[in-house]
Amino acid sequence: MGLKEIKDLLISKIDEEYIIENVPMAEHSSFKAGGNADLMVLPQSIDQLKEVLQILAGCDYPYMILGNGSNILVRDGGYRGIMVKMGSAFDDVQVDGNRVVCGAGALLSVAAKTAAAAGLAGLEFASGIPGSIGGAVFMNAGAYDGEMKFVLEKARVISKDGSADRYMTPDELDMGYRHTVLHETGDIVAEAVFKLEAGNIDEIKAKIADLTQRRNSKQPVSFPSAGSFFKRPTGYFAGKLVQDAGLKGLTVGGAQVSELHSGFVINIGGATATDILQLMEILQQTVMDKFGVMLEPEVRIIGE
Repeated sequence: MGLKEIKDLLISKIDEEYIIENVPMAEHSSFKAGGNADLMVLPQSIDQLKEVLQILAGCDYPYMILGNGSNILVRDGGYRGIMVKMGSAFDDVQVDGNRVVCGAGALLSVAAKTAAAAGLAGLEFASGIPGSIGGAVFMNAGAYDGEMKFVLEKARVISKDGSADRYMTPDELDMGYRHTVLHETGDIVAEAVFKLEAGNIDEIKAKIADLTQRRNSKQPVSFPSAGSFFKRPTGYFAGKLVQDAGLKGLTVGGAQVSELHSGFVINIGGATATDILQLMEILQQTVMDKFGVMLEPEVRIIGE
């Protein structure tokens, strides 16, 4: 089945304005780089998401779920497939007692601030992570000694083919370091429920302010990036290995190892995905040669 036939099927379920062809992924990625995707679909409800997934499951055409695009890099040749974007229809954040219920498209920063305003503690660590709730649960995102698995009560998960809809606990999700079972199953987070502790609003807000100040002073937040580029190798810190290898500030085209934090690859202006990937390969090879450690990207790299 070709793209036109798939688009026609999708239009039978979703308003055509939410189905876009030849989408520049640089506009949907925090790196501000990368080629075009053949098609982007923006479901407007969980029911529409299921219908989209059921259609795509019956087609021999690649697709993937996209949140805020803060952990993805599409190669310059583009993505010969369909992006299913969990956009504004999934960005609701509600407080229910000591729980915060978030749609998969909601930003972590918004969830953390909403919790703080309600006097609920536990999500402060997530206030500066630039991703969406769905991606954060999928990756078990973390910062400053906090992780999603410590505060997640359950996630509403839709099966890859759209046929099943259930809640899963952190144990069922097998949440580990930047990993969940969803990496293997391909199932999709539609909603997350966080169970938090009652706290003092001023103290919670002060903690968020402190973490924000620490992040802004140590991380290159003013440049496009995907956060920490590499996973933390066992027994090491990726940024320190890169720095100790003498690679801080190294530049390829518009891509650079941040002068502020060597764990970050940043777009200093006009970087292509190829620039970023060439720089990544230099870092991997140099660190391997000098320290015998293979750095593994935390960023998901797709496309051709």
